[in-house]
Amino acid sequence: MSLLTDLTPTLLAAERKHMALPKADVLVEALPWLVRNQGKTVVIKFGGNAMVDQGLKAAFAQDILFLRQAGLKPVVVHGGGPQISRQLERVGLESEFTAGLRVTTDETMDVVRMVLAGQVQRELVGLLNEHGPHAVGITGEDARLMTAAKAYAQVDGRPVDIGRVGEVAGVDTGVVQDLLDNGRIPVISSIARSDDAKDAAEGGVFNVNADTAAASLAAALGAEMLLILTDVEGLYADWPHSEDVIPKLTAGELERLIPTLASGMIPKMRGCLNAVNGGVSTARVIDGRVRHSVLLEIFSDDGIGTMVVPDEQPFEGAAA
Repeated sequence: MSLLTDLTPTLLAAERKHMALPKADVLVEALPWLVRNQGKTVVIKFGGNAMVDQGLKAAFAQDILFLRQAGLKPVVVHGGGPQISRQLERVGLESEFTAGLRVTTDETMDVVRMVLAGQVQRELVGLLNEHGPHAVGITGEDARLMTAAKAYAQVDGRPVDIGRVGEVAGVDTGVVQDLLDNGRIPVISSIARSDDAKDAAEGGVFNVNADTAAASLAAALGAEMLLILTDVEGLYADWPHSEDVIPKLTAGELERLIPTLASGMIPKMRGCLNAVNGGVSTARVIDGRVRHSVLLEIFSDDGIGTMVVPDEQPFEGAAA
């Protein structure tokens, strides 16, 4: 038997140890965040490319299941703009937008409800339940979780009627808290019951921006964290002239910046602002195009997006 043959098992064992060490380092790095967030509620707005890319969708579901197994209480809120547009096209209805908001007629609202609760939500719940009966799908209508008042688009300083589009007027967290207390993962479609008694009695509901819905729910639940997944790296310091991402902002700094932001980022960053002003410890916009971005943001030393904190909160690091 040659010397090389004698050494082969030893060399293979050494190589396996070498390959395993980085995994151990990652687990050790995550430990302080596991301890700090044990039992805490985290609201995650699921959106952007992660909703339509199958690989990203599966990775997101794995992240949410990991959070639950690690002792956190994840709540998922989702919209479904691309899916709604596709279904409207199939049924011969035009997708119309005013000031960046979808004009939602009664016919369009029927499609919105069908797509959000019957397609997007069911697919995500199915992915989460592949490993056990963990996820439960509900909408903002259920148990009067969310009520909404009619919203108007602003065009040249004038309010424009855009149909059944609403702003969150109230949140009753009872059904969500019950699910969390029973170890479930609530998956919530951003549809809300009308806060007008007559309209509600006639079945009136509103399409609500999912960023806004997630922020309102995070504040009402007293969540530790709000995460908003999007298709950019975070809030850029000087877009489109620079791709430098702002890693951290206080609420006051963000409030001064909001009027200067691109229209697509305004609801996300206003949602972050409202969340931290409503008592959420941190709100973060992260890049949903990165696999396992949720875990990277919560359990690593280096955050991967933009974090918003209350004005008086000391900053302890990117993942504090």
